[in-house]
Amino acid sequence: MKNYVIQRRYAKALMLIGKEDNNAEQYKEELNGFVSVLDMEKAFESAITNPLYPVEARRKVLDTVIEKLGVSVMMRSFLALLFEKRRIQHVRGINEVYQTLVDELKGIVRADVVSAGELSDDVVEKIRASLSKMTGKQVIVDIAQDPSLIGGIVTKVGDMVLDGSIKTQLSNMKESLKKGERV
Repeated sequence: MKNYVIQRRYAKALMLIGKEDNNAEQYKEELNGFVSVLDMEKAFESAITNPLYPVEARRKVLDTVIEKLGVSVMMRSFLALLFEKRRIQHVRGINEVYQTLVDELKGIVRADVVSAGELSDDVVEKIRASLSKMTGKQVIVDIAQDPSLIGGIVTKVGDMVLDGSIKTQLSNMKESLKKGERV
């Protein structure tokens, strides 16, 4: 929980700056690019986060990579601040929260849809349209499969979960029958 609070605080601060200077989308791309480098180069991540290396050496590595990425002055300052405050290890989480904040700013919401089997493009489009109507926002749907659901789908939009899986329906039916037997 504490990590999420830290991540949200820094992401919101960057969002405020992005809104103010109209560069929120640019910062989204730059921050995402930095996280992509971390994901591809595990040695780089270790070099900037491992306290066994001297602070100045870690800072030098960070500065070199930031310069190679060619990010804006604002993003350089932001990443330097994360490093100085010993929060650079939270950059992935900050990126996730920031991506969501930028999407919200643009009226976009992401939905995670898990189904037992593969969904046709037509079904995915119907789900997207239905969720758009329900939320009043543009919806980007991420599809995953989980055969343990038996059938149906589970949809998560923000904090809301719509569980239409057969697995859950059977579980609910089982609980109802148990309660009925005790009465």
